Amino acid sequence: MKLLDLTLASPAKNLACDEALLDWSESGAGGEVLRFWESPEPFVVVGYANKVASEVNLAAAETRGIAVCRRCSGGGTVVQGPGCLNYTLILSITNDGPLRSITRANQFIMERNRAAIQSLCPDAEITVRGHTDLCLGDLKFSGNSQRRRKNFLLFHGTFLLNFDLALVGEILRMPSKQPDYRQHRPHAKFLTNLNLSAKTVKTALQKAWAAGLPLKNPPMEEIAILARNKYATSEWNQRF
Repeated sequence: MKLLDLTLASPAKNLACDEALLDWSESGAGGEVLRFWESPEPFVVVGYANKVASEVNLAAAETRGIAVCRRCSGGGTVVQGPGCLNYTLILSITNDGPLRSITRANQFIMERNRAAIQSLCPDAEITVRGHTDLCLGDLKFSGNSQRRRKNFLLFHGTFLLNFDLALVGEILRMPSKQPDYRQHRPHAKFLTNLNLSAKTVKTALQKAWAAGLPLKNPPMEEIAILARNKYATSEWNQRF
């Protein structure tokens, strides 16, 4: 698996990069990839089918000058920014492998990520909750989602390391869909930071996924086209 540690210049380009990598691998030009990125500015990312007005306090976001964007995968709405580490996995699907269905892929990938974080926090209780959340006890620090093609899948998510958690409660409404373990807790009582460095978490995930040689030829032209024609447009970001 190749390693790509690449943060691009805008939210639109960073979101476009994940889809472009998936398309690139599906076309046969690329392969399996582990990517890391960290946004220097806060912005909101809604899931593919989320209704923006239901999930985001748009007045607060506008006052703060925080952009609202949409990703190509499902799941809930998150706030990005400094102190939040993002990762992306592009993985090959085989008929008899652990990624052959959505459920099996969730289980396989989440358990490997859980074990990687557990190795950094040996005295903590690191658990998978609600299928695609990682928790410290019953406090969430990582949310994840996937998108599938025929031969490859995209699985990506976030790790709250030293993030401004108060900003989440200010910008996001209570989610329209909640896992049972949340028990209607507000964001401030549901989320937590790992208080680990990005470098430490990257190293653990790189080891867990055997990501070695750097990816030297990412599809930059395709990323730019997707960012311009899709991820930077109101037609995409405000479609629901």
